[in-house]
Amino acid sequence: MIYALAAIGALTIAVLMWKAFGPQQATTRPRQAPVAPDDDPEFLRKIAEQQRKNHNPAEED
Repeated sequence: MIYALAAIGALTIAVLMWKAFGPQQATTRPRQAPVAPDDDPEFLRKIAEQQRKNHNPAEED
């Protein structure tokens, strides 16, 4: 039983070391940070248009 636990532990350490120090994938692209709604110009434009429509309902006719 102790040999089985030692083997599992060694395998776990080997996998963790491989992930930490192994070869990196060349196709890995940096992740883009998500854009918050208040930083998204398209979102802000849509909100401004909605506010203009709600503020001036007579202009729609």
